[in-house]
Amino acid sequence: MPTHPRNAMYNKSMKKKGNNYAFIDSQNLNLSIRSLGWKLDFARFRVYLKEKYGVGKAFLFIGYIEGNNELYKSLQSAGFICIFKPTLEYKDGTTKGNVDAELVLHTMIEYPNYDKAVIVSGDGDFYCLVKHLLEQGKLKNILIPNQFSFSALLKFKVLRSYLRFMNNLEIKLSYKKKRPHKDNTLQG
Repeated sequence: MPTHPRNAMYNKSMKKKGNNYAFIDSQNLNLSIRSLGWKLDFARFRVYLKEKYGVGKAFLFIGYIEGNNELYKSLQSAGFICIFKPTLEYKDGTTKGNVDAELVLHTMIEYPNYDKAVIVSGDGDFYCLVKHLLEQGKLKNILIPNQFSFSALLKFKVLRSYLRFMNNLEIKLSYKKKRPHKDNTLQG
């Protein structure tokens, strides 16, 4: 059966972008976007990663907190592969679940399976990872959530052409609450 020209163009453009994977530091992403005054719509973000960067698999590294199961289900339904890190709750009530080691480890475990990696974080702890990916020709981009607040380690000249920023993506990627119709049912 012949392929429709539009489908052929779509398949060609998808091949051109490659089989890329995203590795996402969820805490850095979430806190950085909120510091800009908006809330990220993760489902829209997943589509954006696929369309803009050719991301076939998106690994979201997140601290596991009992009672957040609906959040985790919604992230997985949006197409993220959640990698959970146990969290520690401190006496002052704060919770910590540093995912840096898991992100680096999974990027290397998955290394033979992707063409290029998109790292989503502004954390300088990933400098050695992005430098290695760059040297091996496996770095697609570093997606920085907040252009005004990220590590100086990621500002080195060798990385500049790989940096992309999310500051101007509010209209495209912000969470918009559904408003009820006049009959109190949700739109959407």
